[in-house]
Amino acid sequence: GSLLGLVVLGPLLMLPLAIIIKLTSPGPILFRQRRSGLHGRLFTMYKFRSMVTNAEMLRAELDAFNEQAGPVFKMKDDPRVTKVGRFLRLTSLNELPQLWNVIRGEMSLVGPRPPIPSEVEHYDPWHRRRLSMKPGITCLWQISGRNNVTSFDRWVALDLEYIDNWSPLLDLRILLKTIPVVLFGWGAK
Repeated sequence: GSLLGLVVLGPLLMLPLAIIIKLTSPGPILFRQRRSGLHGRLFTMYKFRSMVTNAEMLRAELDAFNEQAGPVFKMKDDPRVTKVGRFLRLTSLNELPQLWNVIRGEMSLVGPRPPIPSEVEHYDPWHRRRLSMKPGITCLWQISGRNNVTSFDRWVALDLEYIDNWSPLLDLRILLKTIPVVLFGWGAK
């Protein structure tokens, strides 16, 4: 599925997006970030860059505006996001380069979202079970309102529900439900 996605979406969507990102803001096209994968194994996750280049350094200044309970950071109208980045995030097009992570075997199309290692350091013991499955590009959290789920415990509960009930049919259902969520930007910030 990922290879097909890259072959089809690469020239039609990913190449034009890369050009637009390059022309509209200084910095690299891709954002690379270390994430925790299966059993906490670290890997480099790829996204189209949607923020200014020094976004991670500016994060500490914004901690007081975190709208997510728990060890993750989410903020509506984050000032670090570029104009093109707002569109990319609303449509989740910034996630397309993760198809490469799936081909490399670091991620799956469906599974818990891969956390930042510094977030994992603050997990309660029961949160760590979300690392027992390969992370995915989409998940129950995404089709259940994404950023409207403001409790990290609820987010983890959705991941554990997925892990406990995993089946190829569930993956297919999540993939199909992801399409309208992405097309209409439901729950995106």
